[in-house]
Amino acid sequence: MNTGMQRVFITGASSGLGMALAQRYAQQGAMLGLLARRGELLQELIASLPNPERHRTYAVDVTDSDALAAAAADFIAAAQGIDIVVASAGVSRGMLTEYAEDIAVLRRVFDINVMATVATFSPFIATMQRQAQAGQSGMRLVGIASVAGIRGLPGGGAYSASKAAVISYCESLRVELKKSGIKVVTIAPGYIDTPMTQVNDYAMPFLMPPEKFAEQAVAAIADGASYRVIPWQMGIVAKLLRMLPNWLYDRAFVNAPRKTRDPH
Repeated sequence: MNTGMQRVFITGASSGLGMALAQRYAQQGAMLGLLARRGELLQELIASLPNPERHRTYAVDVTDSDALAAAAADFIAAAQGIDIVVASAGVSRGMLTEYAEDIAVLRRVFDINVMATVATFSPFIATMQRQAQAGQSGMRLVGIASVAGIRGLPGGGAYSASKAAVISYCESLRVELKKSGIKVVTIAPGYIDTPMTQVNDYAMPFLMPPEKFAEQAVAAIADGASYRVIPWQMGIVAKLLRMLPNWLYDRAFVNAPRKTRDPH
């Protein structure tokens, strides 16, 4: 195979941010491993991409770590290595802690947003380390977090907590792997126009098209950025939110629009 071709594995690739990233990388000539639960949507995506014969699809639930590891092994073998892994699979669900049944909602969100991120990265690290020892460069593990992980949002405890966990986990992993030649990149999107946000019934500042997000995210990944908020305007918002004392944050957000609690 062409050793100059990037080999990119993306979870959550059948829609939203994962699909936009797949399209961007395909335009750049990458070989893709695309994983999502909905195999038929993956096939439709592959058919729309340049060089469809180059890519591989995996109809796998990211919470099935054994199946995810098998997909990773298959792609590494087919691509003769790996350059970039993007853990893009994610869900957002409204919850209220006073409802005992919402504990299951939080658990499911953590399984997909946090545990699956770890399970996505794990089977690729040994191969990346061997490549680095052989003198290769440019290996990236990319976690998709969210500005919602900066401060806890009312009604969004599951999503905010899961994305805060992704941010902290990726930071830990980044330091662990710093001497290995593998860079860990955390991307924190603001509001991107995807099926996840299209159900929101409140104003979303600085709403960005997914294609524009993918363009900027791919550039940040290529740069090896440790942490990048997209769009940049939400980066300013995130910094301001971090600085607010609790009493002022509480006063500002107590009446903020809330994600609707999911019916069960």
